[in-house]
Amino acid sequence: MKREPEPRGVEASAEDRAVYIISVAAELAGVHPQTLRIYERKGLLRPQRTPGRTRRYSARDIERLRMIQALTQEGVNLAGVKRIMQMQREIERLEQKVRELEAELARRPIVMPGRRGTDIVPLRTVRMFRFGPSSERPEGGR
Repeated sequence: MKREPEPRGVEASAEDRAVYIISVAAELAGVHPQTLRIYERKGLLRPQRTPGRTRRYSARDIERLRMIQALTQEGVNLAGVKRIMQMQREIERLEQKVRELEAELARRPIVMPGRRGTDIVPLRTVRMFRFGPSSERPEGGR
């Protein structure tokens, strides 16, 4: 879960920009600075570090801290919190994969085996036309 520094020329998003020192991050999350150190030791949080090894926290880290606090206040122990966070990351990864696969499927025509000359294509590629006198059109139709 260690973060690598952004390559030169690549800007981190505002959510990921590590700008808060430990005391500010702790105050924003409503915890003691020592709690942040404990969370880091337990692997719940990996703040970025300055060249001088000072911890720096991002808005995303603060959001994560608040989630940890909410879960522990509900009675979840730190091992459980860690597992929940791992599962959430896995869900996010799988949701992204589903989006990628859906996009890929939307680009592909669907061929039905055994149906000569008939292909089913993505609906977005089909244009519908209505033939016949205009008097047969429903009201408001074009």
